[in-house]
Amino acid sequence: MSVPVLEIQGLTKHYGGVHALTDADFTLAPGEHIAIVGDNGAGKSTFVRNLTGVEQRTRGSIKFYGEDVNFASPLEARDAGIETVYQNLALADELDVPTNIFLGREKTKFDLGPFSWMDKKAMRQESEQLLEKTGVKIPDLSQSLRGMSGGQRQCVAISRAAGWGEKLIIMDEPTAALGIQETTRVENIIRGLKEQGIPLILISHNLRQVFNLVDRIVVFRQGRIAGTKIAAETDGNEIVSMITGVDQGVHENASYI
Repeated sequence: MSVPVLEIQGLTKHYGGVHALTDADFTLAPGEHIAIVGDNGAGKSTFVRNLTGVEQRTRGSIKFYGEDVNFASPLEARDAGIETVYQNLALADELDVPTNIFLGREKTKFDLGPFSWMDKKAMRQESEQLLEKTGVKIPDLSQSLRGMSGGQRQCVAISRAAGWGEKLIIMDEPTAALGIQETTRVENIIRGLKEQGIPLILISHNLRQVFNLVDRIVVFRQGRIAGTKIAAETDGNEIVSMITGVDQGVHENASYI
């Protein structure tokens, strides 16, 4: 039996008297894609922040590929192989595509500390390979990101994650601000990651997207995990009822907010 990518038990985060997350148990299998859904304030972001070292948990345990971990920072999580695509993308608008993809991992020709020279040719070549791997087409890689569309910027961020995060990728609302065509492009990238066997956690309010892309759906409500469902064995009505705690009819193609 293969070792799970993630084994999380009792993950809890308190901010003084506010219990943002309580006793969250979560497992992610190799190659599995899981969606995390829930209303605003349900605990989704707190869960991810404590997993990736943005915040320190109050209690609970996290195993990453069988090893106990307690990341002190997002950089430690990234070094361990966890890449996160945040809603704000964490991109440098004034820099070109290769520089953004290698941000914090710059290749150098001569390592002379503050006087090192970046190997821009090698960075460009590897960036082209990463973009090809994820099916992203950007005509001019030397263009700064400020002049790109939201979809192109999102694809750069996802390509960066896919290039470095072969152990685990986390995406926080990757298509929230995109149009239909750009959303389709990002969803195709996610499908490509699935074909490559790269495990993924997707945070999304778009139930159509969730049902089309993931294996399992984990529902958060009021700081707790309300339940987990296999995507092929449930529907939008059941998931929204779990999210809200109220039995109500919705169509699975709709967002729940």
